[in-house]
Amino acid sequence: MIAQDSVLDSFTEAFGDVTALSILDMGGERQELDMPEPAEAQAECHAIINTIFDLFRDTRLEPSAQAIAWGIVNSFHYEADKLAREEDTLCRDLKSRIEQDDRSEIYATEMEDLQIRARTKMEQRAAIECMRDYAADCYRSQTGRPWSTARGSRVSSATTASQIASADFLKARATALREKRNPTGPLVVFSGGQEWHDYQQLYARLDQIKARIPSMTLCTTGQRKGCDAIAAAWAAQAGVPIVTFAPNAQRFGKSAGFKRNDQLVSLRPVEAIICQGTGIQSHLLDELKAASVPVHAFRYDAQAPMPADAKRHNWG
Repeated sequence: MIAQDSVLDSFTEAFGDVTALSILDMGGERQELDMPEPAEAQAECHAIINTIFDLFRDTRLEPSAQAIAWGIVNSFHYEADKLAREEDTLCRDLKSRIEQDDRSEIYATEMEDLQIRARTKMEQRAAIECMRDYAADCYRSQTGRPWSTARGSRVSSATTASQIASADFLKARATALREKRNPTGPLVVFSGGQEWHDYQQLYARLDQIKARIPSMTLCTTGQRKGCDAIAAAWAAQAGVPIVTFAPNAQRFGKSAGFKRNDQLVSLRPVEAIICQGTGIQSHLLDELKAASVPVHAFRYDAQAPMPADAKRHNWG
């Protein structure tokens, strides 16, 4: 289970580090509205997910717990996505206004209000994303599976002070989004078959790699069960960015998996884990070795015996 002894940094940053003023709606007034307390937000988010499992456990409703909990996390995700789109619209408006050559007091006030609205929306989005990610972690802790969504990232000497602040805001936001959508850490490739139960040996090897490469980004072949699901669960638990590479069957047909392998190798990964699966994994293993990428290979028959609680961790 997830420890509740202390407040996570993510909640402190999302809920505790916000600007003094906010504007919630177009034409709205500037207000000093607080965020929920970080500790309270974390505790209630934990309770929202875990209460469902506690209530339904050992009853005839237990099979429904996972589906309902998934829907709760997905609601956070849907709202975060909506807020992100609204934030994008405000930032486009802000950028457009920056390009206007207007130094009037009315313009400056409107710019400041627009910036406050954009920042308010950014803070709202960040808080909901924080709760979504934590709820997803609670979901993973309860089910042994990672949560995944059903739908699958000019200042001149004449510029006014409000324009400078707005430009700085947009620049910082763009930088943060680029890193979030395009992680820059060393790449570690992971792929394996859809039938696999011994997640502990894979967790152990991934832990070893992360200890050597703390800023790693994990690249998987994007399957929703088996080895790739194990890797996704580990990444969620370890806080490691993960990028999935699904084969483009519409473009490449039957060779899509092999084309995807070529793409992974072309990324110049620093290390790889390949678990026995199909010819796709065998091909990727050969390609990585040919590119002199250090590879950790796992055979299917070298797994530990299936545990008694295999139903909880049924990755296949």
